[in-house]
Amino acid sequence: MRITARTMAFIYFAMGILFIYAAIQSAEDTVWNFITILLALIATLDFGAGIRYLRLHNKIKHMKKK
Repeated sequence: MRITARTMAFIYFAMGILFIYAAIQSAEDTVWNFITILLALIATLDFGAGIRYLRLHNKIKHMKKK
């Protein structure tokens, strides 16, 4: 069984949400500490990868219609 692009997008979005949650939990006095910024950066990259996989899914779906 292959993993589709839509499934990978869902996985990346879920990981992004988990990293955002971890970043919120790590912010104690201020959000400007290294760990919080690092977790937010990783979440941003995960959301970007999720969007790219959704675009790939739509492109594959469009190519199959033709």
